[in-house]
Amino acid sequence: MHIIELMFIHISITEIFNRALLKIHVLVLTGNPGVGKHTVSRKLAEILGYEIVDVNKEAVKVGAAKQNDSIDVDVEKTKKMLKEKISEKSLIVGHLAPFVVSKELISMAIVLRKNPYDLIQIYEKRNYSDSKKNDNLGSEILGVIAYDSIEKFGEAKTFQINTTSLTVEEITKKIEDVINGTSKGDAVDWLADITKKNDLRKFFPD
Repeated sequence: MHIIELMFIHISITEIFNRALLKIHVLVLTGNPGVGKHTVSRKLAEILGYEIVDVNKEAVKVGAAKQNDSIDVDVEKTKKMLKEKISEKSLIVGHLAPFVVSKELISMAIVLRKNPYDLIQIYEKRNYSDSKKNDNLGSEILGVIAYDSIEKFGEAKTFQINTTSLTVEEITKKIEDVINGTSKGDAVDWLADITKKNDLRKFFPD
């Protein structure tokens, strides 16, 4: 009897509740390159016991053509493959998710965001071309993926998480809070921030 009691001490009521709740969720984790999608997805999948479905990898399997340093995606073929692959314990990861995942298949979309000043450094380390760097920075500043996610999945299903200066553990905790209904995520407005600093030309040189 005492052994059983000791075992249960190590399982919090919150953890039990979380696991029961998460069984009904198919999650999307999206955002621009460099915000931490794949690093966070591995930790989140481990915590939730979910299987990662990488949208980019699936797109390549159906014959996505590479154009320079980007991918030309066959949207319809990718949609069909993902529909067959997604299960009730899927964590769908990728910036293309709003374009190739149907609204009815998912319960929640998490959009990871990161301060564009930090993203510049990440893109430079990755040796992105000026064009690719500027396109992704502009997308992050204007909240393009957040907008696309809201348009596709609906405002009630879409939540933003600011990952700036946070550890993977801190980010996953914020996501869990959103899933559990104890948080609505973060309000993000990089455009207002860079406008105040008179840095529009820094990010929009053309």
